[in-house]
Formats: sequence, structure tokens, C-alpha cells
Amino acid sequence: MPIFKRNPFGHILFIKKWLIRIFGVVSHGRYRRFNSLQIEGSEIIRDLPETNVLFVSNHQTYFADVAAMLHVFNASLKGRVDTLKNVGYIWHPKLNIYYIAASETMKSGFLPKVFAYTGSISIERTWRSAGKEVNRQVKMSDISNIKKALDDGWVITFPQGTTKPFRPIRRGTAHIIKTYKPVVIPIVIDGFRRSFDKKGLLIKKRNILQSMVIKPPMEIDYENETVEEIVKRIEFEIEQDPSFLKVIPADEYKRQEEELDKKRKFWDMY
Repeated sequence: MPIFKRNPFGHILFIKKWLIRIFGVVSHGRYRRFNSLQIEGSEIIRDLPETNVLFVSNHQTYFADVAAMLHVFNASLKGRVDTLKNVGYIWHPKLNIYYIAASETMKSGFLPKVFAYTGSISIERTWRSAGKEVNRQVKMSDISNIKKALDDGWVITFPQGTTKPFRPIRRGTAHIIKTYKPVVIPIVIDGFRRSFDKKGLLIKKRNILQSMVIKPPMEIDYENETVEEIVKRIEFEIEQDPSFLKVIPADEYKRQEEELDKKRKFWDMY
């Protein structure tokens, strides 16, 4: 690979590779040592096409969610099955993985700006800016950049557009699916909100059970399903439909916590 080869966004791949290597080694312990990330379905990653794949997921922190997915995807492509054991998989990372993020988040400091170089597709949110509700038109350049990323590889998106749970799915994701017809892979994550601060940079608690479930590709009738139908299906697939909300009695909650503690102790042995 020529040392100054660039991706469609002008990023030098040599620099991107080294950034992913460095961040990968530094962050590995956050999912293997300080906390245990339980993975399910990572074998699905190895069977995906090289381009035009869209991952849709619920969202819990700004950066830790994406970092975990980059770890899991690369580990799976290097033959790991539902494990991040041995961080050597990050030495030759897949360089055409992108993730959609709010431009104001990726410009909020030096570290986010560096993170952006690893694959951010920064978009301008149409419904919120600087913590205030807004109503503005979608920028066509943002749509163009998402297409560019899908044409080049894989794209991760968080269709709720917020880290708050059970918020509505943004219709823009369904429009992208109907327009570009990608392979759509749902992902459900949990435990990140308890493990990290809101940005996903600082470890808030240790020995928290984290999980990532990668589901099979959605079967979508791109021509006949409506935007509303696709939105509803995504909501169910990433388990953010209001029907997933439950009121758990105190004694049942305590019992579940005790069961989780037993699992944590078991995983700590490995």
C-alpha cells in the first residue's frame, strides 16, 4: 500500500491505520480487563460483503460504543469467535469502516478531532444544535458523504441520534436504506452507560457486564416497504421499541443483579 494512499474522504490510510492501532491497544482493557464484554453473533461479520453494509445500533456513549464495535469487527475478521482475546488483531485493521456522528461532537475538542480521522462521517443534526431544539434542512453533502462511505465499505449508525434510551428512530436512516439498499445489520449493546461516562472516555465503574449482540441481516423489501415500516422494524431489531420497557419489582431487580454478579465472577476467571 502506497504510504500516502487516501480514502474517499482524503484521509491518509497510513495515518488512519496507526491511529486505530494506538487507540485499539489503549482501549482494549476497557472491554477485556476493567470490564468484560460479552459478544454474541460475531461470526456474522465474516460473511458480509466488502461494501454497502449498514450497521444500526442503539447508543449509550459518544465514543465507547464505536470503539467496541471496531474491536469486535476486526477481531472477528481475524478469526476470533465472540472474543477480543489477544489484541494482535488490531495490527492490520479494516480501514473502510465508518461511523456517523454529529459534527458538533467531533469538533468538541482535540481528542474527538483525532478520533474523527479514524472514520467519522460528521453530519449536521437537523433537530438539535448546542443542546437546543432546532428544525433545519438536511445538508445534501451529508447524504452524499454517507453514500460515499457505503460505496467504499461499512457504515455504523445510531438511528436514534442520541444516547438516551427508547427515543424515536430518525426517519433519515430509513430513507438511506430505501435509497442505497445496503445490507442492514442490527446490533444491540448494553452495559456501556453503566461502565463509562457519557462521552465514553472515562471508566465510571469496573466489573460491569457489557454485552454486544450482532443480529443476522434484516430482510427488507426495499421497493415496497414504507419508511414508517422500516423505522418500526429497526426499532424492534435494536430493542428500542417502547414495548421493551418493563417495570421490574424491587425483589426481582435484586435477584437479577445477584445473577449478574455470579456471571461476572465466572468471567473474571478467564
